[in-house]
Amino acid sequence: MPAIVVGGSVAGLATALALSGAGYEVRVLERSAAPPEGPVEQAVRAWHRPTVPQAVHSHSLTTIGVRTLRRRAPRLFDALLAAGAELLDLIEALPPLVEDRAREVGDDDLVALACRRTVLELLLYRFVRDLPQVRLEHGTVVRGLALDSAGERVRGVHTADGEVLPASVVIDATGRRAASRDWLASAGVPVAEDLVGPSALTGYSRQYRLRGGGRPGPLNRGNAAAGVWDHYAAALHPADNRTFAVAVMVPTGDRATARLREPGAFAAAARATPGIGAWLAPGVSDPLTPVNVITCPPNTLRGTVTTRQRPVAGLFAVGDAACVTNPLYGRGLSLALDHAFRLADLLTDAVPDLALGQAAGRLAEQCYAPWYAFAASEDAQRAAQWQAATGVGRAPAQPQPQPQPQHGNGPSPARVRAASLTDGLVWRSVVRVVMGLSTPAAAFGDEKFRARVEQAPPIDPALLPAAPDRDAFLHLIAAAEGA
Repeated sequence: MPAIVVGGSVAGLATALALSGAGYEVRVLERSAAPPEGPVEQAVRAWHRPTVPQAVHSHSLTTIGVRTLRRRAPRLFDALLAAGAELLDLIEALPPLVEDRAREVGDDDLVALACRRTVLELLLYRFVRDLPQVRLEHGTVVRGLALDSAGERVRGVHTADGEVLPASVVIDATGRRAASRDWLASAGVPVAEDLVGPSALTGYSRQYRLRGGGRPGPLNRGNAAAGVWDHYAAALHPADNRTFAVAVMVPTGDRATARLREPGAFAAAARATPGIGAWLAPGVSDPLTPVNVITCPPNTLRGTVTTRQRPVAGLFAVGDAACVTNPLYGRGLSLALDHAFRLADLLTDAVPDLALGQAAGRLAEQCYAPWYAFAASEDAQRAAQWQAATGVGRAPAQPQPQPQPQHGNGPSPARVRAASLTDGLVWRSVVRVVMGLSTPAAAFGDEKFRARVEQAPPIDPALLPAAPDRDAFLHLIAAAEGA
């Protein structure tokens, strides 16, 4: 059966890989040029991605992404490890105040993959390119859908060159553009409204390479050294081949922190952040990139992928075209991989009719809705806290419709964070949510979890790493010089 995937980035390539294994003949239509040939490191450095600006920023492949690759694409997973990606054991980050440090059943599942997005995407591209069932076409722009006379079933796509390319299945993998919304509207098909929750976050990031082996400091998150404070956040993610990325995140519109785009100011702020300074000490690492800036997009669950949308038979969306969550949480790549293969399972030997479209809507909601709700809720709380501390902007309204509270009527997020520092069960539950193995509702609604949070002793603030306060942070940025 013929399928067209519009968009050849991670979500599109993963879907092509998954569909090829489900018996489809797949054409991937990508508007940009093919990545460079040659050795991986050389190609990564030469690969310019104007249509994927987020590619240069730090990324993380959480447990759900690792599990998907291990089970569904083991040869690709092995190729990533051979290319220098590192499998991280998250149990190494068990907080020092947790007394019982014995490994438990399920701990072997708690892993993440340290790898630059560009390396992951390049190897995925080369793997998919060699599949006999997949045809990659670059420089092709899709302008709309070809539908049947009733406007209810996909027949293919219209390209900017005036061609009609036939297909029984069309996948929108156009990323945050979510082009299928415009395709449907142009065809006169009513489009369900998106759910949107502001992220209210601007990120500055830079990639580095360690001069020697080993880690200059611990990873308090297992896959990162990170923290969120009352006026900013920062994270260091290790990657492949001794590389790592540092991101410093501030409220959107915070003019006082605009100098973070300058190497000297960025380095000063990062070095003053707990857990990161040792990695940037003189002689320890060297920068690989300039400081890159991104205004994080709002959390968005596309109405077109939910059960609120009247299906057009044969049209589906994956990755950011289906759901965007704040990059701060590092879930995007993993959710896209998981959804791509689960969607292919659904489409195997299936007739692309309206019933299948409804089933795909239920699947998309299962894959994405909990994480949209969690990100939107967490971002609303964090943005309000940052606005109170900085006076920048205004606290965003709760996203509409408002997500269900992620902790129910139980302990507050602050209590959960404190309890996770001393209680291994609480810590593991939180990590399983962060890594995508448990939904927030399932983990935080568990009665045993709630009881352990309530029983946890208070934490002496002196034991917690302290980041510079707002005044000290701004002084560091203003006083910084050079690179």
